[in-house]
Parts: sequence; C-alpha cells; structure tokens
Amino acid sequence: MVVTRIVIVGAAAAGLAVAESARTAGYGGQLVMVGDEEYKPYDRPPLSKQVLLGEWPAERTALRSDADLGKLGLDLRLGVPASGVDTDARELVLADDTRLPFDALVVATGVRARKLPGAPAAPNVHVLRGLDDAMALRDQLTPGVRLVVIGAGVLGAEVAAVATRLGIAVTLVDPLPLPMTRVVGAVIGEFVAGLHREHGVDVRCGVGVRQLRTAGGRVDAVELEDGALVPADVVLVAIGGAPAVDWLRGAAVPLGGAKPEEGAGGVLCAAGGRAAEGVYAAGDVAAWCTPDGDAHLRVEHRLNATEQGRAVAKSILDPTFRYVPAVPYFWSDQYDLKIQSFGSPGPDDEFVVVEGSLAERRFVGAYLRAGVVTGALGVGLPRELRAWRTRVGRPMSRGSS
Repeated sequence: MVVTRIVIVGAAAAGLAVAESARTAGYGGQLVMVGDEEYKPYDRPPLSKQVLLGEWPAERTALRSDADLGKLGLDLRLGVPASGVDTDARELVLADDTRLPFDALVVATGVRARKLPGAPAAPNVHVLRGLDDAMALRDQLTPGVRLVVIGAGVLGAEVAAVATRLGIAVTLVDPLPLPMTRVVGAVIGEFVAGLHREHGVDVRCGVGVRQLRTAGGRVDAVELEDGALVPADVVLVAIGGAPAVDWLRGAAVPLGGAKPEEGAGGVLCAAGGRAAEGVYAAGDVAAWCTPDGDAHLRVEHRLNATEQGRAVAKSILDPTFRYVPAVPYFWSDQYDLKIQSFGSPGPDDEFVVVEGSLAERRFVGAYLRAGVVTGALGVGLPRELRAWRTRVGRPMSRGSS
C-alpha cells in the first residue's frame, strides 16, 4: 500500500521525530499531528529543572521554531485529544467527533502522571508531566514553603534538588528503601540519598503515605504509614506514569497489562514499532519487542523517544527496514552533579566501581548480572563512561576495567 497520509497522535519528541524523519526520507504526502495540549512540540526534561528553577521561560522548551515546523508542512490539530480509532476504516476519531483518515497511524501519546489514590483535589497538590503542571508548581515554590515530594524516583529526586536550591524545606517520601532504587539499584540509591541529606532534604524512604490531611480546602500535612505527620504547604505526587492508551481500549491495537505483573503496559509492538496493520507506536507509550523476541520493553527515556520516532518513520516508508536498537541512555541533573547511565540494569544487579570513587563523586561503575555487563553509570567522568557503552551486553571478568 502506498502511504500518502500519516497521522501522528502525540505532539512531543517522539511524534516530532516521526514527522522530521519522514520528510528527511523524501516523504511528500500529508502529515497530520494531533495533540491534546494547546502547545506545539516542546521538551519535557527541562520542566523539572530549568523551568522549575525559573531559569527558562516556557517558550524556551519549544523543540522547534515556528519556521522549522512550517517547513515540515504539518497539519497541526492541537488542544483536541484522540478518543478512538477504527482500524478497519483506518480513521482516527477525535474528542470533537472529527474523523481523520490515515494510511499509517502513529501512537506517540506518552504517559499520564499517576495520581495518589484517595488524594484530595486540592490546589496545592501537584503532578508534573506537562508544561502547565510545571508552571503551576513553580508559582507555589516560593522561599520558605514546605514541600513534600511523594515518590523518590528520578523526577521526585530532581524536583527535591531544585526546590532546595530555591530555599524550600523538602521532605522526600517513598515506600522503597532508597531513592531511585528501581533505576539505579542500592549502591547508587545510597549515594543519591546521601547527596540529598547533605543538602538538607529530609529523606524518608521505606515508608508509604497513609493520607493527605486537609484544612480549609488545602493539604496541610502528609500522614505517613508509620504515624508521622509531615507539615506541607505544597505536595508533589511523583509516583510514575501510566501509558496514555485509554482512547485505544476496544480498538484492534494490542495493549499490555496495566499492572507490572501483566506485562509492559502500553502499545505492544514488533521491533521497529509496528503494532497492527497500519498502526505504529513510539516513545514512552510503546512497548517494543526485545531483540530476543521473548518480551516487550517500554522505555521512558527522552532520547529513546526520538530514536523510536525515527525508526517508525523508516518502518512506515520502507517495508525492508530492520531496526537495530541503540544502548538505552538516561541522565539526571541533581544539584551540581550529572548522573548518566547506559544500558538497562535491574535493581538487583551488582554494581562495581571501575573508575574513580564514590567518595570523591567522580566515578564510573558497571552493573553485572551473571558476569555480564547490563549497564554502566557515572558521575563526573563522561569520557570514561562513554567508553563503557560498547561493553554493555558483554561479559566482564573480575578485575577487568
């Protein structure tokens, strides 16, 4: 089938990469981009850092200028979310009942921020996923307020670091024993916990939240499961995200389970992003088949969104395209440190320092599982860390570096 109309649902990094890569490959057909926000494609990592600090105005997060977007010839449909898809008729349905025909549909809707079950809809309780979220939170982060961050993953840890720089008293709460432990494991989790405590953050890991206490329509304290009551002027709920796939329920598009034990969640795809006839997915919402074919993996990293978007464009336009995955990469800026990591280590993988030292906060470490390098993480030694990228997936004997 000749593709003359590509419809992209999701106006962010993955969707933009599809559009740009299609044009670069010579595609001259129609490109329609649908976004549920009013904004043109913007970058999300700065929201928890430069935007929250007040160093960047909102407009600086734009991924492309209006002139560059104009060169793509996009039919932008912003501020109206998708509500369904008819794969037989090859039509996307929008919330305003508009029906958009397509030859190829790309799902790039990302994730929705999870909300704390039972939490009141108070004006000082926030999530942080989009630009509006960041601006609303920034307005309340004034010196002297008390911020409770529920969730000590990457996002929660980054916001805690930013808020501390703004002169705010921060309490970081998580039921897991250490910050970021699902992503970086226990050794680096201890490192991150120590970093935050050194900067005055009250790190309370290993304890969950019982309830948010309210007074006068606002939350004034967070009650923990150990009975402790933490005063709060502002609360950020940073407990992860769920793939934005509700609008696909009932469609002939394969979806993973909503719970971790039921699968990866999101849109289940073959390598290269194909989910069903004429339907593809990329970015945080997409669970691509692993190279061994045994599982689906969903990766919520910024660079992965761009890489997958480019691959999807190639898959749509070239049936012979074969996707070769890059080594996953993520980074996190906290205080004056940049934490960088390659690979996909598990939280229980052994971490071995191979360059520098944790005490000096200049190091590279390798993650090992059954003697095989599953990832590498470093602080302050970017050149040495990059050298370990090629060693991910290879065996490492004891004493080698």
